[in-house]
Amino acid sequence: MAKIMDMETKIGRRFEGKVAIVTASTQGIGFAIAERLGLEGASVVISSRKQKNVDEAVEKLKNKGLEVFGVVCHVSNAQHRKDLIQKTVDKYGKIDVIVSNAAVNPSVDPLLRTLESILDKLWEINVKATVLLLQEAAPHLQKGSSIVIISSIAGYNPQPAMAMYGVTKTALLGLTKALATEMAPVTRVNAVAPGFVPTNFAAYITKDEGVKAANEEKTLLGRLGTPKDMAAAAAFLASDDACYITGETLIVAGGLPSRL
Repeated sequence: MAKIMDMETKIGRRFEGKVAIVTASTQGIGFAIAERLGLEGASVVISSRKQKNVDEAVEKLKNKGLEVFGVVCHVSNAQHRKDLIQKTVDKYGKIDVIVSNAAVNPSVDPLLRTLESILDKLWEINVKATVLLLQEAAPHLQKGSSIVIISSIAGYNPQPAMAMYGVTKTALLGLTKALATEMAPVTRVNAVAPGFVPTNFAAYITKDEGVKAANEEKTLLGRLGTPKDMAAAAAFLASDDACYITGETLIVAGGLPSRL
């Protein structure tokens, strides 16, 4: 705990006066990103599908002295997306950073046995929702604003048990490039591709000790990633330290192979 507190005291204040929205941010990587941006001075808007989860996450962050506001948002719901943007603007008057983190992986079926409804859900939430959210947000983004899209190492080499999920994450690599071109020079758009990070979303990574050890051995650094590792990368890309970087994907995977 002392080590964690020491790390927090060394964190800069790159987001003073800035407003950041993080989707799917009540636990795991999304929560860690929201916390990091808040620790660096941002007013953070967190969101999730369930009010209970939003309330609990808001309380945790407020207990750390952070400026945080919570909104229920299922990113596939048009009214929820509209409300997330409008409530943020009503409260803070602007938007400087958006981190698009929401994703699902509802099936482990092989691609050729995956139901059409599952394919649609994966595309709708993992890819399409980011575009639709940014359509709502674009009029309110400040000059010098930043978008960070959370992709995955699975986008570079989709695994059989999560093949379509991986394909949607591959699509985000292209979406990052396309949005960067369209939104320049006002807004930068980059992505983070996390490696193996044990969270509730990816509990399979650590549920079995053999699987955990195998995944650790695949990395050059000999360990799994943490939500804080991903938060540090996202904060860098969102900050002015990355002011000459756009259209890029930062792979944070401990050295896992990452070529398309």
